[in-house]
Amino acid sequence: MNLTEFNQFNRCVHFSCPERDASPVYILLYVCSAAVVLLTVCGNMLIIISVFHFKQLQTPTNILVLSLAVSDFLVGALVMPPVLIWTIESCWIFDKRYCICLLTTSFILANLSIYNVALIAVDRYLALSNPFFYTNTISTKSMCIVVYFNWCLCLLYNTSLYYFSESFANSVMCPGECFLLMNELSLAIDLVVTFIFPLSVIIILYTLVFVIAKKHATAIRELNNNSRFKTQKINSHSMKSERKAAKVLGILVSVFLVCLLPYFIYTSLGDVIVLQLETIQKVLILLYLNSTINPVIYALFYPWFRKCIKLTITLQIFQTDSSLISVIS
Repeated sequence: MNLTEFNQFNRCVHFSCPERDASPVYILLYVCSAAVVLLTVCGNMLIIISVFHFKQLQTPTNILVLSLAVSDFLVGALVMPPVLIWTIESCWIFDKRYCICLLTTSFILANLSIYNVALIAVDRYLALSNPFFYTNTISTKSMCIVVYFNWCLCLLYNTSLYYFSESFANSVMCPGECFLLMNELSLAIDLVVTFIFPLSVIIILYTLVFVIAKKHATAIRELNNNSRFKTQKINSHSMKSERKAAKVLGILVSVFLVCLLPYFIYTSLGDVIVLQLETIQKVLILLYLNSTINPVIYALFYPWFRKCIKLTITLQIFQTDSSLISVIS
């Protein structure tokens, strides 16, 4: 046993979970946590039902939205409950093997969410930069194949990374703790694959998307100045729609980056600063809260999603030919 392992073992011997009283604040934390989990699961389930059920929504772009909603749903159902309990109790009260499964699952789903957003960026860039190529080449079937390979690659990458990481395999985990230790090489590879590369794709392509959208808006404005009133009214409506789409796009990406950046910045500084349990839990919760916020953004800015929620809650989706109902006006 080397010095590091001895110190870890010695720390584990003296480790004990703090005792908790069933105070009103304690109970309130559990109620709020349950509400967040319920909102995450139900919100993303409504997106999944909407895209699966309504034929009008089964477009290549919405296949990526569906993939993102599935990964967010799994985060809410599988990852958030134990992490929130861990945070409230300030101690890992479950089995060590469950901790390993939870961490592996959470990293796979986080990786999936990141690459789903990156694929949406690629999709929007292709649709705006070359609409004829996009319409003739990208189909719902081809996008399903892309999503399938994305899930398989994320699963293969994460399981391989953690399986072959010696630090992970030989790490000593104290009772009441839940950490995943990796060697420097694994951390460097994961930082590039999970953070730097997809984030660069997202930022570059969304910047190009906004540049293209601005050019389109300028072209429409110039067309309005040289057209009749009727044409001007139609084009003005198109310009407003484009601006609204760009606004929603910007909000989605901004929220995603706000939830994502603190986690990767903090974990990448693991060799420079001392990692505090409370801070790790906070950045993890912020990362997972993105799965809760996404359906809320859809509900606030997309009328078709609100209409789908109404049709689902009122059970109208069980009527004959309800899948053919027009939800996009």
